[in-house]
Amino acid sequence: MEAAIILVFVLGYLAITLEHSIKIDKLIPALVMMAICWALIALGLESFPQWFDSAKHSLLEGFGAFSSEEKTHLMEETLLHHLGKTAEILVFLLGAMTIVEIIDYFDGFSTIKDFVKTKKKVKILWIFSILAFTLSAIIDNLTATIVLISILQKIVKDRDVRLYYAGLIIIAANAGGAWSPIGDVTTTMLWIGKKVSTGHLIGYLFVPSFLCMAVPSFIASFLPIFKGDLEIEEVVEEKKKSRFSATMLYLGLGAIVFVPIFKMITHLPPYVGMMLSLGIVAIFAEVYSSSKFSMTEFDSEESEAHALHSPVHHSLSKIELPSILFFLGILMAVAALESLGILFEFATSLKETMPMLGTEMSYPYEAHTVSDLVILLLGVGSAVIDNVPLVAASLGMFSEPIDNELWHFVAYSAGTGGSMLIIGSAAGVVAMGMEKIDFFWYLRKISWLALIGFLVGAAAFMFTRTLF
Repeated sequence: MEAAIILVFVLGYLAITLEHSIKIDKLIPALVMMAICWALIALGLESFPQWFDSAKHSLLEGFGAFSSEEKTHLMEETLLHHLGKTAEILVFLLGAMTIVEIIDYFDGFSTIKDFVKTKKKVKILWIFSILAFTLSAIIDNLTATIVLISILQKIVKDRDVRLYYAGLIIIAANAGGAWSPIGDVTTTMLWIGKKVSTGHLIGYLFVPSFLCMAVPSFIASFLPIFKGDLEIEEVVEEKKKSRFSATMLYLGLGAIVFVPIFKMITHLPPYVGMMLSLGIVAIFAEVYSSSKFSMTEFDSEESEAHALHSPVHHSLSKIELPSILFFLGILMAVAALESLGILFEFATSLKETMPMLGTEMSYPYEAHTVSDLVILLLGVGSAVIDNVPLVAASLGMFSEPIDNELWHFVAYSAGTGGSMLIIGSAAGVVAMGMEKIDFFWYLRKISWLALIGFLVGAAAFMFTRTLF
């Protein structure tokens, strides 16, 4: 039965990675894979020789001697445990997405366009790279990419030039998301999973991530495409800009940044702080829009009429639910493999095959050679396949304590490695859709820059970790 579950997972994983070839949204195989894996566990519960205790991060002793009722009860408890952990991430993401949509409702991101005052291509490159690096750390790399490419389309006429800018934005956005607990889904998973803390994450990864952004931008500055000046396209606004746009931009970004601070003060899960931030932003949004409504009165005609004018209702209607459902499916499917001890056994065999993996930092440049290579390969793998299941699997494989350097290197590699291919990150996929970027064009023109940035950042991490 274990072999059948692994086969289902592999086939589902393959369908996710081939999303663009088979023309099936990746959330579909993720949900099907999750449901079938847990169904097979329920049907073959009696035949499994072991069970993994996620709370103690070890195999449960005497599982084989449990009665059918005890095993069923344990499976239900385990399923509820993983659903709770997954829900923490999903509720957090829902809150963050809603705040971003509220900012967009007030046209808040148009304020960023005012930062571009120059016509020099190189200066514009650095402005967008730094904006992508900074914004992605606050509103996540996917949203930052959407915002900046939308602004780029209004500024740069020449599509050939714009594609290069978009490629550098992808690299910068992924780099910026790696050092912030709210900057990338995988980093958020590690943060909520209590594998990294905010202070250490920034301390370990800010410099490597900055170099991962800065080095490719610096090299690109010498490319012929970025020589000379750019003709700035004057755009006539289709609608009058809201007078609260700047206020809502800074309020929304400040509310998201407040979440890690709230967690450090109260020690409550991050989603609690995110819900508080969402509530505060929503209050100002409703006051500014002068809309009266009740979020609980969905059945009345009056509520439906107000929903058309309420920024909160409007923002909730624009949430990327397919992404939320994909994360639910993939995280719960990985949880199925973890519960059977499959990931634990794989990690154990990996450590036996590579004895230096997971050793202490007595000899930082020798003892970590193998583990560094493994995690670097994880970064390369995230460019080919989705980084979410890779990080989810690492959570089930390794038992290192919070803020162990292994987790920080996983955050860096999974977060920035995806830049090496256009399909390797959410930021790349959305840019591909917005600008119709060709896979092989990106491979020829941008991938080498992303690889250099990735390796330079990794080398910087191997140095900065010795400081902690």
